[in-house]
Formats: sequence, C-alpha cells, structure tokens
Amino acid sequence: MLTALGRLLRLISRKNTTPQRIDELHLAGYFPPPMNATMLDRYQVTVEQYTRFRRDGFLVIPGLVSPAEIAELRQHTEDLMQGRLPEQRAQMAERDLNKDHGVSAQGLEAPPAHLSPIEKAQYFLRLHMLHRKLELHERYMLHPRVLDVLEVLIGPDVLALQTMLFLKPPGKPGQGWHQDSYYIPTHPDTLCGAWIAIDDCDELNGAMWFAKDSQVEPVYPPCPEIGYGFGDKLVSDITYVKGVSHSDDSQNMLTRVANRYDQVLVPAQPGDVVFFGGHVLHRSKKNFTTDRFRRSFVSHYCNARSFTQWGVDPDLQPPRTDPVTKMANGYHILARGDTHLPFAQPRFGTPCAATLPANERRQQSDYAARIIASMNNGLLGCAIADPTLVDKDEEAKAPAGSY
Repeated sequence: MLTALGRLLRLISRKNTTPQRIDELHLAGYFPPPMNATMLDRYQVTVEQYTRFRRDGFLVIPGLVSPAEIAELRQHTEDLMQGRLPEQRAQMAERDLNKDHGVSAQGLEAPPAHLSPIEKAQYFLRLHMLHRKLELHERYMLHPRVLDVLEVLIGPDVLALQTMLFLKPPGKPGQGWHQDSYYIPTHPDTLCGAWIAIDDCDELNGAMWFAKDSQVEPVYPPCPEIGYGFGDKLVSDITYVKGVSHSDDSQNMLTRVANRYDQVLVPAQPGDVVFFGGHVLHRSKKNFTTDRFRRSFVSHYCNARSFTQWGVDPDLQPPRTDPVTKMANGYHILARGDTHLPFAQPRFGTPCAATLPANERRQQSDYAARIIASMNNGLLGCAIADPTLVDKDEEAKAPAGSY
C-alpha cells in the first residue's frame, strides 16, 4: 500500500500533472506557497547534460529562449545601433574604427548622426552592464529558463553579476583565448556564463571556440606589469601571463595552454544558450562575412553564497561595498534561492528571488530538502548502508592481505 508520500511522488511524476494536483502537493505541505503551474514549465536539466558541462566545461542547450524573445532582442539591437533608444541621449565622438579590438566596449550612446545605417552599426562591438540602465537587459539576465539551468549547474542559490551585449558587425575582430574568472573573481570560484545566440553563429561570422576539457586548469594570473586580472597565485608553479584576450595567438600566452586541448567550434542558432564555467579557455575569431552580424546577449552568474569584490557601481549611493572586506555582493541581484550575504534588488522590478519576502525565499529554497528528508534519508527507499556489515561471499573470495 502506498504511503501518502508515495502517492505524492507518483502524482508529481505524471506527465499530465495539473495545477489542481500541484495545489494538492502544496496542501500536503511539500511545496511552499505560492506553488503553481509555472513550476511545470521549468527546464529540466538531464544527468547527461550535467555531466557534459562538468566534463567539457561548457554546455549548449538548443532553443532555450523562444523565437519571439529572440525577435525582441534582435529589434532592440537594431534600435540601439541606429541610436533610437530614448536612453541614448549622448552622441559618440567619431573614432578610427580600424583601431577597435576584441575587448573594445562602447557606452549607451548614439552613433554620429550623419552616418549611414551601415556605418552607424560599425560603431558598436560590445556594451557592458546595461542591466543597470535598461529594463530589457535586466529581464533577459533574469530569464526564468536560463536560471532553471543555472540553478542546477551552480546553484541552487544564484547571484546575477554582469551583462554584455555583443553586436559584432561584419569585419569586427574576435576575442582571443581567455578565462572568464580572470576578469570576474568569485570565492569560492563558481562563475558561469550564459551566452544567448541572437543570430546564426558559425565559423564565418565568429562563433565561439572552446578548449574542450580545459575547465580543470587553474586561472592564470597576469604578470605584475599588467593593470588588471586575477588568478590562482597560490599554485606554486603557476605561470603568470600576458596578452590575455589578444586575438593574435603569438601575443597571447594562454595559447600554449589552449593548445594542450582539443579546440572545438561551438556553432549556435538563435535561441540556443551556451553555458560555460569560469576556468574553461575560450575565444572567438573575426567576423569574416560582409553582410552578417554575430549578435549575442551574455550574462555571468555565481553561486549566491560566493564572495566577490567585483562589480562596484560608482553611481549607486550610498555605497554598498563592505568597508572592511571590500565585498561587493550588495551590488548584484539574487536571482534564485537564498543567501546569507548581501544582495541587490532588480532596479526595474523583474521577478526573481530578490523580490520575494525573506520567509518565502527560505521556503522556496528549502522545499526540496524537506522532501528528501522524508525519503529514507534521501535514498528514495533504499536501505541505509551499515559500514559494519561484511559481505561473507566477498570475504571468502578475498585473498589474505588484500583490500
């Protein structure tokens, strides 16, 4: 005869689970309020996907973001490149576009007004941290299906740190070999990127390459004369590096590390999302096409219980930096779960863990633990192992002195 818990487990495992059945689970005390049918829309990460991320250092999930959402992002990029956003109140100065390199970043400004539409687009390569200025960027950083995956890969507590919008028009350069934790340090290091493809991305227009399996490498720190960068300096024989992100392999000392691994191209279609850890070496190459962009929306996250000194917003007053530890967690949004550390609210009110009352956050993050605690110590009906028991058959077979 099934126990009440058994009936509930059978209930939730059915494909035709309805909101009424979810309500029954809530009434039984296994789900905190408010639990509703949106729980059924969660993206379910498989064991195979989880192990692939851990093994390879990256994971591609096709079609995670819907075509309608990609259309919205694409229209946003068109408006931005033409200077049509109301927030683009200032205008860029003219510059020599031939001097742009892989990490050249622009601000939220309009291109020079006298240029043609094609020329205006060439003024953009990448823009950083616009989730602090634009509602749309905050919303896609906190995209529920992206967070579903992150909750499994680095969670369950997830802190949203950074956004980047890549435009990469025809002819624009790529970014050489680098590790993201070199730029965004977290302790413990739980950094993870989520790269949403807006365009078809392939070898010709500058898709990403990964040094497969290189996530096992330490983060290589910069030479003393380099102004910025972080790394695992406590590794006794670590090599200090120059030229990180330089697109010329002969100038980038991480090339020799990447060359120890199988280097794989990761093509993507609009709506695909590439997740990758902070240690895995990756790069992109030039957009060799004459008529195609390679647009993507990229966010970075860490476990919300990791400590970071990165990402201080000088425009936010009063400052949220801890005066003693220099901790900057208070500038970043709690996307999922809970944390004992400070966090920020989304400036445009996008629903996420940060917008929940504290007691509700704790309920949402604790419900899985409560279920597991009721299941034979989490073993789903298996007998609890007794370390004092001896398998007599195996004992008889084992030769003297063996283990």
